[in-house]
Amino acid sequence: MQSKEKKKPINFKAHPLISIITPLYNAAPFIAQTIASIQAQTYSNWELQIVDDNSNDDSVAIVKSLALNDNRIKVTEEKVNKGAANARNKATSLSNGTYVAFLDADDLWHPQKLEKQINFMLENECLVSFTSYVHIDGAGNETGKRINALPQLPYKKQHSNNYLGNLTGMYNCAVLGKIESPKIRKRQDWAVWLEAIKRSKKPAMGIKEDLAYYRVHQGNMSGNKWNLIKYNYAFYKDHLGYSNLKSSIYLLRFFWEYFVNRPKQIERY
Repeated sequence: MQSKEKKKPINFKAHPLISIITPLYNAAPFIAQTIASIQAQTYSNWELQIVDDNSNDDSVAIVKSLALNDNRIKVTEEKVNKGAANARNKATSLSNGTYVAFLDADDLWHPQKLEKQINFMLENECLVSFTSYVHIDGAGNETGKRINALPQLPYKKQHSNNYLGNLTGMYNCAVLGKIESPKIRKRQDWAVWLEAIKRSKKPAMGIKEDLAYYRVHQGNMSGNKWNLIKYNYAFYKDHLGYSNLKSSIYLLRFFWEYFVNRPKQIERY
């Protein structure tokens, strides 16, 4: 009887640990599917850092049951609801990976997302990367909307609008350090990726391939459009510390990007 071939140990230099950051709040209908899309990755050297923001549904129980059979899943519970930014920051502080990626508790990844992205970053000595992604509905069906990744995303372009889908992004925290979400009401992910590009001192690199699925449902749909204007203005005024005049000028530039240039990245199929 022939002996079974021994599995080769993971080469951690070629296969660095990726920390996946997931804030959790009342996502019981989706979190199991989200975790399943991570467990289905062809790249297996990852850890999932979940921080629950004091959910009052079955979210934590679902996560804990899945973690029993997979020690790569880590769950931390907050006793008080402090918001998504705090949950992301807590998870980031607990992370151990060379690279950091983000996936919200209702979104999904393509099975080859991590493998293709980490190989791309290693081959291109890339510090910040992102991919194209598609929209899905509450049931997980594609809606026919794709957001195509730009081939390169310099600081100036990201400063004018958020061109990087948070669920697709990855950065090298061994080089750039861990990046915290600012304590602002909205546009936290925009701030994180702008800071990542700034620290990298070169453009983020895009992979024009659908490797993530953004779920659009009642719980995450944008409400009052005037509030969105307010949040974008606050991004420049409160987060970046610009004057009222400078913030207003950049808000006008934001609208130009949003209505004229950004639609070029959106594809209907």
